Amino acid sequence: MFPVSGRSWRTAAALLPAAAAAHIVPAATWLPGLRPLLFPGLAGTGHVRHIALTFDDGPDPESTPRFLDVLDRLGARATFFVVGEHAVRHPGLVRETVRRGHELGVHGWRHDRPWRPAFARDAEEVARTVRVVHDLTGRRPRWYRPPYGILTTSRWLAARRAGLRTVLWSAWGRDWTADATPGSVRARVAADLRGGGTVLLHDADRYSAPGCWHAALGALPAIVEDCREAGLTVGPLHDHGTAPAPPAPRTAVPEPVAGG
Repeated sequence: MFPVSGRSWRTAAALLPAAAAAHIVPAATWLPGLRPLLFPGLAGTGHVRHIALTFDDGPDPESTPRFLDVLDRLGARATFFVVGEHAVRHPGLVRETVRRGHELGVHGWRHDRPWRPAFARDAEEVARTVRVVHDLTGRRPRWYRPPYGILTTSRWLAARRAGLRTVLWSAWGRDWTADATPGSVRARVAADLRGGGTVLLHDADRYSAPGCWHAALGALPAIVEDCREAGLTVGPLHDHGTAPAPPAPRTAVPEPVAGG
């Protein structure tokens, strides 16, 4: 170990707040009012006559199949942002989601809050989830949405390195709360729904109030019908006109590590 001078310590200490700020400043894009105006691509703005329907936090063997069934009855398709550690536990459900015509995106390997910079870990976990989705379905995901919608510098770079386009949302149902109902979810989505928008719902309750997915499921037919009555088509991000990031180099998705 090399000795470190007092001046070096003082310099490092002075730089720490700047480094922390650079890491977390992109999280300001979480603000719903700011995002569509200043970052329309990040908000998922697409074709003006189309609505992108997206779900986070699955797959879950209890709730996700019910969403798939309702979407089948509605003749609608969506993008499901999956958590990697759950995708590997339910590979059949991942394949079934794609078999039914839906698209998969990356929601991270774990569903945690990224308050501390972790460039290497974030890059590995995003790439690992990409690899799992590709191995299970034969299709490489194109989209990334960070857990809780908290976009940091390290997670944005991890997505870029993996060749993914980061997309948040422009309307949500606040369907993760204990007091959510089908009516409240529908009304909350309708309040922010515009042509070209991206809707966020949740097909699982692992990170929210137990059983809250029932509110989203109950609201889903009305939300789709509201869109169609407004002359808007509903579908996945693939059909939304939001261009994905360019293909990543092959090294962006590392080979599996023994014991990983």
